[in-house]
Parts: sequence; structure tokens; C-alpha cells
Amino acid sequence: MNRTTLSLIAGTVALAAVTGFATLSEPGASGTDTAEAAAVLPVERTGLLCPEPSASDLAETTYTSFTPVTKGTGSDGSAELLAASREPTDTAADEDTGEPAGDDKNTDKTDTGETGTDKAADGDKADDRKADDKKTAATSVLTPKAPGTPVTAETSGADEPALVGTAEGRFAPGWTVQQTTQVTAGNGRGLLGVTCTAPDTEFWFPGVSTAADRTDYVHLTNPDDSAAVADIELFGKDGTVTTTVGEGLTIPAHSSEPILLSTLTGEKQDDLTVHVNVRSGRVGAAVQALDDKLGGDWLAASTDPAGTLVVPGIPEDATAVRLVAFAPGDADADLKVQLASPTGLITPAGQETMHVKGGMTTALDLGDVTRGEAGSLVLTPTDGSAPVVAAVRVVRGKGDKQESAFIPATGPVGTRASVVGNGAKDATLSLTAPTATAKVKVTASAGTGGGTATSKTYTIKQGTTQDVPLPVPAGLKGTYALTVENLTATPVYAARTLTATEGGVPGFTVQTLPDDRGTVAVPEADEDLTVLQK
Repeated sequence: MNRTTLSLIAGTVALAAVTGFATLSEPGASGTDTAEAAAVLPVERTGLLCPEPSASDLAETTYTSFTPVTKGTGSDGSAELLAASREPTDTAADEDTGEPAGDDKNTDKTDTGETGTDKAADGDKADDRKADDKKTAATSVLTPKAPGTPVTAETSGADEPALVGTAEGRFAPGWTVQQTTQVTAGNGRGLLGVTCTAPDTEFWFPGVSTAADRTDYVHLTNPDDSAAVADIELFGKDGTVTTTVGEGLTIPAHSSEPILLSTLTGEKQDDLTVHVNVRSGRVGAAVQALDDKLGGDWLAASTDPAGTLVVPGIPEDATAVRLVAFAPGDADADLKVQLASPTGLITPAGQETMHVKGGMTTALDLGDVTRGEAGSLVLTPTDGSAPVVAAVRVVRGKGDKQESAFIPATGPVGTRASVVGNGAKDATLSLTAPTATAKVKVTASAGTGGGTATSKTYTIKQGTTQDVPLPVPAGLKGTYALTVENLTATPVYAARTLTATEGGVPGFTVQTLPDDRGTVAVPEADEDLTVLQK
């Protein structure tokens, strides 16, 4: 018998530092508290995915990348955003016919009314697009220079590709990328913003729609070397919505697929919840919701189902707020609805509670609930209430000068979180501490074109939301990053609003700031574990 000594805990430390997702919480044999014995290490590799920005020829898109300075990272590392390829899935529904799309999309179909010339032209366009895709695939779109300073890249027009990003070494901890698109006219006009997300295997999107005035796409992006397979489920006011081709969607390696929700079902519903479940591989997922009259924005995934949820950063001048919630499983949820205002928690008159039936989507109109003040929604369960996911749709403006955006329920800031693309006058940062008073440090980085970083510390009283006066870098040129650090053990939630008025229409977009997972805690080992091998 040969004895092979393996340092398993050391291996776990390495895995945690590389992925940023692994932690080890087994208590030591001596009974010492795990947290006291844990080593906090910066992650060494981070992946982010940005969806295709727009199908509008009028689209102007800016990508901004930023990594906060993190102790213990060393001097090596790099980060890069590459264009993903576009390849048709075998099972995604065709936007025009509703039939599965694939390599046969341009073949003869006796019931389409197409002529041979039309089909040949379509084939030529497809060949041209494939050639363009070969040019754009794996093309570097943005390469950061150094942690602590954001960098930007700009593009314009329709059919820009999704992006697949990887950061390593000193660029990995807390790496943040913002995609912001301005569309001046047409379906979905307005300011559309999304924080590029890490790949995962499950996503919940309450607040989507298949109504006649909505055009909603689920964008799935695969960062890996092998194909991913995902299922898309829809849940409406009466439960599961029957879909035609929502199962077994194949997303090829290093590619992205926008899937039009109205091709998955013939039902027209105002409020739906999308569940993306990845059978094989990993994807990034986001919903682009375009409205004929109320503009468009991105809907990011809700935080995981929970009994208590926080939706931070509802703009003070919101003219309409619609809360959409969904309870996975068979159990019902009864929620207490409160608004964390600048003076404390208040209950909207006549809208104190929300009943969500198991497996069904429920909506609640809250009107102009903020009434000119900063606000965040706090949803808490009654006894025995089931976990839920939630999001709000916010409208600003009146008449034909209205614009909409979405805010999902989110996780707390945790140790640290960053948001990028802030201008000197177009950004608002909302902070809320629902359960206890908290102290928060906010750092404004140097600008993309120059400036000196600066910081401020704020105290957020229990049960309140504060739109804090932002620190602005001295000598600012370009846009800058905001990094929020929670200095207490009290949960703090944050959201940033960007605004841009075009033709009298108050365009805006809101991004939440959950923990950036830039570090990982790994217990230190007193001794190696051994494996006996014959």
C-alpha cells in the first residue's frame, strides 16, 4: 500500500481564488470559530457576459469597464471583452413564422409565398452575415489598462454582437462592466442599461410580457467551449403558460441567442415570469423589454427566491410603479409591502399586503408611491409565507413623454460593489438599510479621461432610503466609477439611476449593486488531509 499525501484544503483555496464561487466553512477540530481562522483571498479569475445591445440602427452603445483596487492581488493580470459569434440554434423559434429556426430557415417552404429570387437573396444575406460574424467573432472590443481607472469603448448601429469577457489576476476582483445604449426613436427608444453578468445555471425574470405593445427578448450567451442547453418556462396569472419550443434550446459555444418571447406562446399576457434553467453548461441571461409607447430597458434577473426581498432605488419622480412577484412551487406567499422612505418605513395606503398564489405571477399597481422622495420597496413575509422573486416596472414622465425602466429585487452590497458609467450630473445613488442603521463608504474613481479619486462616508438610518450627494472626482474628464463599501454588519442595498433626456422624454435606467464577490473566505488548515491509495 502506497500513501499519497494530498493537501486538499490547499486545493480548495486555489479553486476558490480562481473561480470566486467556492468557499469552505467546515469548522476546525480545535473548535476555533471558522470566521476567525479564515483567510480572505482575492479571486483570480472572473467572467462576464454582455448581451447584444440593440436591433435599432439609431442605437449608440457605450461599454465601460472597471476593477477596483484590491489588496493582495499582485502586479500581474489582464482583462478583455471579446465579440461573441452568432449562430442559429436548432430549436429557437423563428421570429416571423413561429417555427423552429435552424440551418433550414432559408430552404423552400411552399406556404410562405417566397419566390426563388427572394430566397436566394435571403441566402446571400445570410452568407454575408456569416462572413461578418467570422470577422467579429473573438475580436477584442475593450481592454482595460489598470485597476482603479475605468475605460470605455463605443459602437453604433444595429446587430452589434454580444460580448464574452474574462479578467485574471489583479483585474479579476470586483470586475464590473456596464453596457449603456441610447436609442433616439422607434420601438424601445430611450436609455437602456445593463450590468454585464457572470454565467450561471438558473435565472428568474418577473415582469416580462407578451402583450401586443411589448416586444420582449430573452438573451442567452454561452461563454464556454461546448454548447449549452437551456429550458425557458413562462408563468402567468393562472400558472404555467404552454410554450411551443421553450425546451432544449441549444446555445452554441461562444455565441449568443436572443429569443423573442412571443414566439414561444400565442398567449398575450401583461405580466409574466420567465424561468431559465440550464440543463448543460452555463449561460448569461438578460431580458430586453421594448414597449411601443413607454420606451425600453433591460430587465436583470431577480435575486434567488426568498421570503424577504428589497427593490432599491425607485426614482423620486416616478409617476407609476408596478410590482410583479412570483412564488415558485405550490405554496402561496403573503407579503407585507412597505416603502423605505427618507424618514423611515411606511405602508402604502390600501396596498399593505400582496397575496401571491403558488406557481402564479401576481402584479400590484402602486402608482406614484414615492411622491417626490427617494424610496425602496421592502417585502417581508407573513407567518409561513413561501419564498418569492420580484421586480418593479417604473414609469417617469406624463402623456406622450413617458419612459420606463425595471428594477429587480437584489442582494445586499455585502463587502463591496461597484457601478460604472457615471457622469458629473446624470447619476443618482440610492442607499437603503431596512433593518438597522449602517455606515457606508462611497469612492468615486478617476475619470475615463482624467481626474482624481475621492471618497465620502454616509450614515443610513434604519428603515430609510437616502439619495446621497455623490462624490465627484476633482478635475473629472469623462465618466467615473462608484464603489460602495459597507462598513458595518448591517445589510445595505444600493441602486444607481442614470438619466438622459431626449426630445423632452425623460430617459433613464437603473442598476442594482449586489456584492461584487471580489474576495473569498477560505479557512486555514493546521494539517494536510491524506488519501490512502493502493
